[in-house]
Amino acid sequence: MSTMKAKASSGGEEEASGMKSETLAESDRLGEVKRGQVILVAYLIATLELTFLFMQLGVMPYLAKSLGLDSVGFGYLQTTFGVLQLVGGPIFGRFADQFGTRAALILSCASGSAFFLLTSISTSIPLLFLSRLPTVFMHGLPGAQKVITDLTTPSQRADALGKLGLCFGIGIIVGSALGGVLSTKFGIFVPTYVGLVGNLINTLIAMVWIPLQAKPKSDHHVTEHSTSQSGSVFSIREILRLMKFPGVMEVFIIKVFAGLPIGLFLIMFSIISMDFFGLEAVESGYLMSYFGVLQMVVQGLVIGKLTNHCTERTLLRLSIFVFAGVGLGMALMRTVWHYCIVAVPLVFAFSMLGTITDSILTKAVPSSDTGTMLGICASVQPLTRTVGPTIGGILYKQFGVSSFGYLQLIVNIGLFVYLLKSEIPLSEMKS
Repeated sequence: MSTMKAKASSGGEEEASGMKSETLAESDRLGEVKRGQVILVAYLIATLELTFLFMQLGVMPYLAKSLGLDSVGFGYLQTTFGVLQLVGGPIFGRFADQFGTRAALILSCASGSAFFLLTSISTSIPLLFLSRLPTVFMHGLPGAQKVITDLTTPSQRADALGKLGLCFGIGIIVGSALGGVLSTKFGIFVPTYVGLVGNLINTLIAMVWIPLQAKPKSDHHVTEHSTSQSGSVFSIREILRLMKFPGVMEVFIIKVFAGLPIGLFLIMFSIISMDFFGLEAVESGYLMSYFGVLQMVVQGLVIGKLTNHCTERTLLRLSIFVFAGVGLGMALMRTVWHYCIVAVPLVFAFSMLGTITDSILTKAVPSSDTGTMLGICASVQPLTRTVGPTIGGILYKQFGVSSFGYLQLIVNIGLFVYLLKSEIPLSEMKS
């Protein structure tokens, strides 16, 4: 009798255990679905913000000219934008770490609304410069990267971050085309009105669909290295502290210098396309769309597959090697058709470098500091935009277009040799 009772008790325990494991598995599946939905919303927010931004960037030269701003003054306006983005990137990242991703995305979208509102009432040059101030917190792309970083495993991260290139490509193509159509048919301020309404809608999307705490509870670890919750959002010491983790400084320096020559070239591209290639404004627009399509294909289809089959160290070396080849191609190109051919490996290397370095750097710091790290990464392009017009202008005027290619070749050969000889630690931070 006692044996039968023991068997019944044992069977009951096994049944309860099985039911518990099924409940946990179902909960995990539901959690996975919810995480996927939140990531899709982050993609949507980034796409919309980039679309509105590129829509405005296309008409800004004409708006500035209509207010009496000359080319030198427009350069100062662009430099102001670059400096504000440069300063704001790490601060925005710290804000995301301390107050959560939802609060950070709401701040970015609200700042976008303020930017478009001020631009829409810019009837003088001082007001136009004033309209740049909210851009210090306009960081929808790093905000979306933070959501993805919080909700993906380290093995999934590079692929998920790479798909943000689709958002960027859509933003370039749709934003540039829509800005041109709206400004031509309805007036130069209409794209800013659309951007204002769009960013208000984006703010509501972030408030409703991004959870208060996107990061899974299991990821909430406090390590002896992590002090992201302490200190001010504006603490320079806390931001620079991340550079002391193994491999972070080396990878960040590679990220900055590998893409700097091509960044200088792209900043000067509007002038190069007119003077060197002899393109009209419409043809330049087609070339930008071609770039956008290439980026969508590379980041949406190619990078994800490569990250599943190759190590990040291998892909980092590959991107630098391809960049060196791109430099040689740029040095030898003479027509816009040559450039269209060079653009294929250029977009591949540019996209791969950005995705892989972002993935490596977020894994190298505690999970509570990924926002700050992404903010630091996001400051690379504004840094190029800040120093680019001066350095790029000197290179182009003194040595011509080929100088950008030779600089790209020399810098990336040096970085490739360094990567072959130096074993940079790419270990993941244990949270």
